Amino acid sequence: MPTTKRDYYHVLGVERNASPDEIKKAYRKLAVKHHPDKNPGDKSAEDKFKELGEAYEVLSNVDKRAAYDRFGHQAFTQGGGMGGAGGMHDPFDVFREVFGSGRGGGGIFESIFGDGMGHDGGERGGRGRGADLRYDMRITFQEAARGVEKEIEISKLQTCDTCHGSGAEPGSKVTTCPTCGGQGQVAVTRGFFNIAQTCPRCRGAGQIIEKPCHTCRGDGRVEKTAKIKIKIPAGVEDGTRLRSSGQGEGGSRGGPPGDLYVVLHVEPHEIFQREGTDLYCSVPISFARAALGGEVKVPTLEGSAVLKVPAGTPSGKIFRLRGKGLPEVHGRGVGDLHAKLYVEVPTKLNHEQRQKLQDFADSCDEHTHPEETSFFRKAKDFFK
Repeated sequence: MPTTKRDYYHVLGVERNASPDEIKKAYRKLAVKHHPDKNPGDKSAEDKFKELGEAYEVLSNVDKRAAYDRFGHQAFTQGGGMGGAGGMHDPFDVFREVFGSGRGGGGIFESIFGDGMGHDGGERGGRGRGADLRYDMRITFQEAARGVEKEIEISKLQTCDTCHGSGAEPGSKVTTCPTCGGQGQVAVTRGFFNIAQTCPRCRGAGQIIEKPCHTCRGDGRVEKTAKIKIKIPAGVEDGTRLRSSGQGEGGSRGGPPGDLYVVLHVEPHEIFQREGTDLYCSVPISFARAALGGEVKVPTLEGSAVLKVPAGTPSGKIFRLRGKGLPEVHGRGVGDLHAKLYVEVPTKLNHEQRQKLQDFADSCDEHTHPEETSFFRKAKDFFK
């Protein structure tokens, strides 16, 4: 009998020649999207999650994938020779294998969906880790090059000073929730799945507070303004993300705080462009200096440097100034500065200048402009 199952490669959205890493990456993305905890009450999401687990179970196994590529779904039907994929399997086992145990192992499973013991990745008794925060900061090109310390001011949830994070009014009692037994979650059966949901009575805390704190109303946190110093190392690039551990929001019921992530936006420079640790700039020089040679001042991050230009320097010539670029952000070296010289053609000449330039032009021969002479010699047939 023909199977009604969808192609496993199509389920995961990958090509048939996809690598194991590509298959795993595709599964991770879709499993997070369709996980039942993220879609409570959505039967189609449950079915999709089960289908994803079945597809990954086959395509992540070398032998099962080979059999599937050869025989399709028939390889796992009764009498097909392999077994396993076509029968009942627990998609949560596959999910935990990819994301982590979800039982205190510190895997991605608990950081996204909670560890099954509290809420939001928290511990028994409702002690949840605080949320991570993001702060976007604009800095100048020079600040990014040299490094700087900045102080920022943000408003965030922090531990309540009245109840010290417990959520209970000082002197009142805190008892274990009788509905969930302190777990913070209750089991609900949905079709093929037994799904843990937040306890409706204690709302995931695992405890019942006799008298909530009058300051934080039982949350254990209040919104406050905090001043935080951020040290920006020299050499950072646009888009660099800095982490300030423990400077995110405070955890609920005395849980650990989250982290603060500062995303840097470096303003462009009017002279320099950067590629990694190297700097690039264009420097104009006069026609006479390019022809006769001399010294040219080149801007650097520390001031200016003198560049000796040999006679006959063509426009577009690039000179490298070693060690005049940007420092590597981890202190492993310094880049170079690449100065590109371009000859500025004068556009406003007085009568005397024009006459002298004409006299110069009249005195030129093929030895004065050898490249021009060579070009027209090669292209003579085009000017007939």
